[in-house]
Amino acid sequence: MNTKTMMLEEFLDVFFRGDELTIAVGFTIAVIGGFLIGVERESRGKSAGISTYILVVAGSMIFTYLSANVDPYSTSRIASYVVAGIGFLGGGMIIRGAGKEIFNLTTAASIWCAAAIGMAIGYEYYFLAILGIVLNILGPRIPSIVKKHPSDIKQNNEDD
Repeated sequence: MNTKTMMLEEFLDVFFRGDELTIAVGFTIAVIGGFLIGVERESRGKSAGISTYILVVAGSMIFTYLSANVDPYSTSRIASYVVAGIGFLGGGMIIRGAGKEIFNLTTAASIWCAAAIGMAIGYEYYFLAILGIVLNILGPRIPSIVKKHPSDIKQNNEDD
């Protein structure tokens, strides 16, 4: 074997580890899922939309995949920080208006759920992730049980 061939093999070994198909499947599900959830939220006029959800799902998938593969004896160490970090992101989205009004609660919960979907993908629980995507799209569309008084409705926040 000549030197060029050996260098090429070493180069390829750095970039291709044998799990590329798993990563590609995970990324595909993450991007499609984030896109679909983002479309639902944008269609309702919410500030967190397509790019936010794609980044949350894919980012949490990356962290979880790395957590599971970098240290196989402590697979949740890195992934546990995803939950805390997303909590801060979601908490920053919740707004308290004048009086008792609270806005963006459903959006914050949706972001939190999107991170969980990404984690499921990172741990290769694809069926669970798909169920989570369906829940995150349909959940905000479930009507409220408590009827709101017309004077209380000031903007489109029926799900927040």
